[in-house]
Amino acid sequence: MEAEIILEYEDCKTARAIAEAVSPDNFKIPIGLFVKTVKRGRKVLTTVKCHDKMTMFIATIDDLLFCTSTAEKTLKATKLYERKNEGN
Repeated sequence: MEAEIILEYEDCKTARAIAEAVSPDNFKIPIGLFVKTVKRGRKVLTTVKCHDKMTMFIATIDDLLFCTSTAEKTLKATKLYERKNEGN
């Protein structure tokens, strides 16, 4: 099983932050599973390959998307905080 997930962001800086935030998941991967995340311009590309159970494949993609969503929310909150405190 193989999946390629492509996410596009408004700028390269955001794409880099998201790619770096989810890249630690690329380490200590179980045997039979391959996960690679790279940034290309404004896009974050993740390839997931699984030679084992379908449940592991689905759980890996679910975990990746959850981590991505968390990183996106954190960036958004940080940007709002910085804008709010620019004049202070």
